[in-house]
Amino acid sequence: MPHPRRIVIILSDTLQSFGLQHILTDYFPPVEITLCDCFARLNKENTDTFDYYFTSADNFVLYADFFLPRKNKTIVLTPTPNPSCPANNGLYLYPDASPETIIEQLQLLFAQENTFNLPGENNKELSQRETDVLQLIVKGITNKEIADRLNISLNTVLTHRKNITAKLAIKTVSGLTFYAIMNGIISGDEIKL
Repeated sequence: MPHPRRIVIILSDTLQSFGLQHILTDYFPPVEITLCDCFARLNKENTDTFDYYFTSADNFVLYADFFLPRKNKTIVLTPTPNPSCPANNGLYLYPDASPETIIEQLQLLFAQENTFNLPGENNKELSQRETDVLQLIVKGITNKEIADRLNISLNTVLTHRKNITAKLAIKTVSGLTFYAIMNGIISGDEIKL
């Protein structure tokens, strides 16, 4: 008998937690599932014994220091797919999708179990200047202010933005923000609300 996958589901929504537990138990046995209705209830002494962490986008951002080192084992539940969101790596689950789609998403996730492609791995690396521009974009700084802060022209800022968008295939600021947090480029505390 194969080793059961150890999964923790950290969601405040009881219905989502039990629904996800039901799907995982029925379609992907053997699994051992631990449910936590909030991050504070997670037993932090044994956290690295889990194979997967299922959580909300809010929890991921709030507890980025915990999840970032485990990002290749963390599955973020987000609203319906957003084409500009960096979700090509299978580390997102859309609970608003049909049951068949959710099961397909989980099948893809478990099929890639030891071959995760983290965001950006299939893309060209961002240059240091592009990373600097990205950090300022996700902080809510305008193009003109970015140009002034980095002592570059406005056209250069626009070129960097175009290159970032092309390399990452992410078009929205929210998608870029999530990418930056997932890859440790910026912490959630640095983002302007």
